[in-house]
Amino acid sequence: MRRPSFLEGVGVALVASVAGALAYAALTLVAVPGAVLRLVVVGLGLAYLLYLLGRSEERVGRVTAVAAWALAAVLLWLAEPPLGLYLLGHATIVWLVRSLYFHAGILPALADLGLSGLGFVAAIGAAVQTGSLLLSLWSYFLVQALFTAIPTRAAGGTAPVNEDDAFERAHRGAEAAVRRLSAID
Repeated sequence: MRRPSFLEGVGVALVASVAGALAYAALTLVAVPGAVLRLVVVGLGLAYLLYLLGRSEERVGRVTAVAAWALAAVLLWLAEPPLGLYLLGHATIVWLVRSLYFHAGILPALADLGLSGLGFVAAIGAAVQTGSLLLSLWSYFLVQALFTAIPTRAAGGTAPVNEDDAFERAHRGAEAAVRRLSAID
């Protein structure tokens, strides 16, 4: 499976922003707007997480990533932090998943952290200027679509691997065993 493209990210941004705004509008008819907004954030966070995991070439740890996301989402829900911290918590989870599944180094992960921060600021700015959830979600996810422009590994690559090294042979054998054990037939 190939890495997502920017245009695909724009499509995801459009779908997420429209779906989030429509869900918010529908659910506020029957529930408190503050709780509905947090519920929409959880729903969009899960949907985006599943999208990222589905587009990742990495096959290991998906169940763990979803379980960790669920635990973090429940803890954020129960802690009831102010809305800004709640949103920042979910943006951090998105960054962690993207860093683990799409970047092979600290520099690309840090660039993605900057991009996540920029998306968060863009969403808050759109909310303050327009008061529109649709435009806030669009701003956030549109900036997130730029993660595809971040190189997967830092310039210079990695050090050459000595194929005859006993540790490297053992490491490759262990990775192959984990892949076989984690494969679901």
